[in-house]
Amino acid sequence: MSKVHDVLVIGSGPAGLTAAIYAARANLHPMLIEGSVIGGIPGGQLMITTTVENYPGFPEGITGPDLMAKWRAQAARFGTEILTADVDRVDFSQRPFRAWVGDDEYAAHSVIIATGAKAKWLGLPSEHALENHGVSACATCDGYFFRNQDVCVVGGGDTAMEEALYLAGLCKSVTLIHRRQDFRASKIMVERAQKHPKIRFLLDTVVTEVLDVSAHTVTGLRLKNLVTGEESEHPTQGLFVAIGHQPNTQLFQGILDLDENGYLITQPGTARTKIEGVFAAGDVQDHVYRQAVTAAGSGCMAAIDAERWLAANGLH
Repeated sequence: MSKVHDVLVIGSGPAGLTAAIYAARANLHPMLIEGSVIGGIPGGQLMITTTVENYPGFPEGITGPDLMAKWRAQAARFGTEILTADVDRVDFSQRPFRAWVGDDEYAAHSVIIATGAKAKWLGLPSEHALENHGVSACATCDGYFFRNQDVCVVGGGDTAMEEALYLAGLCKSVTLIHRRQDFRASKIMVERAQKHPKIRFLLDTVVTEVLDVSAHTVTGLRLKNLVTGEESEHPTQGLFVAIGHQPNTQLFQGILDLDENGYLITQPGTARTKIEGVFAAGDVQDHVYRQAVTAAGSGCMAAIDAERWLAANGLH
């Protein structure tokens, strides 16, 4: 441990990089440890997103990796020290706070956690092969590309119902596929989906294969009815997997408060966690919106909260 940083940012998606930009411009000399939890590369979920058309300022759209490269360059331009590595463990029991990458120790007066979340997938090789080629885990992100087409949603929770209802406003038809007869979703959400004229249900059914990998686009699904054992093919142009997200909070279990789904809990209207000087931003604490623009906004909040906290405690 050679120095104590004003701010240590853990994670490099929209939340982490925005926090670093704001902290750097506030002369806090942030250090950002990029991590590689999403797909083995830094940059978060946008690194596996082909085209981003709903981020303000890019009327022609931009690829996820290109957008993150611009964000990273902007953070570096203002003096963010960037380390491409994963944090193995942290100690928030006393200040300065500490984080380790292997045997290397880093210390900081404040920490912004922006480790993000990752979508849960069905685990099919064909699903993975066709990701961003007709397979998506975000209707709000990608639904626009499927206007007036027939699509399917897999899942039985509120997220699946919300995705189906959102897509029904854009698509020709939506088929919701669920492995059981009963739903985890709230009754009101199920009723809304059932009443929608464009949404139909396939229950007691699982997807066994996404077609067609050889065509490099989704043309249909191979399905299996779990009650009868019957197998069938269902034509579709898109598959939306809505079986939940997993926040990357393993590092902080037993240290910070998590909700029942593992998301970091922040004080309402702030980025503050239960530990003074430790803040959280982006999808690691947001299970509602999960958008790049909202993650960036919460990264800004975290940097401003950290700056004010450091000033109030005479640490900057």
